[in-house]
Amino acid sequence: MRVLLVEDYEPLRRSMAQRLREVGFAVDGAADGDQALRSAGAVDYDVLVLDLMLPRVDGLTVLRRLRRAQHPPRILILTAKDTVADRVAGLEAGADDYLVKPFAFEELLARVKALVRRRYSVQSPTILVGDLVVDTSARGAARAGNPLDLILQPYLARMCSARVS
Repeated sequence: MRVLLVEDYEPLRRSMAQRLREVGFAVDGAADGDQALRSAGAVDYDVLVLDLMLPRVDGLTVLRRLRRAQHPPRILILTAKDTVADRVAGLEAGADDYLVKPFAFEELLARVKALVRRRYSVQSPTILVGDLVVDTSARGAARAGNPLDLILQPYLARMCSARVS
């Protein structure tokens, strides 16, 4: 599972990345909102852990822009902003979860795992594997945005039927 940590305080970002890698996550980091948007546009992340107080582009702006993506990641806000109004604003802007600093790593890990489970428990009509996209409802496929001539159409039809049953 891929995680993008968006945190401007480098020692915290490095520490969280190390701990998440130790339990099997692939982790990238971003130090500001602009870098986060570039990274999220280039890689299909499962979860994005997002600070709100970021240089260049603030966290709520990053969140709103990512929510418009075709396949947005699950987003957990991790911030020192701890008022009820802050939490409500983050969740209403589209965050899937909100955790206030300081935090216990075990709680962060549990929340990240829960977000991963939720992302994959929803049946989507599309299956993404790298740059291959299979649309089970239209029974078509594309690689790197180019439609595929479906010699494998009988296989795809069986796969789509198996997912429905």
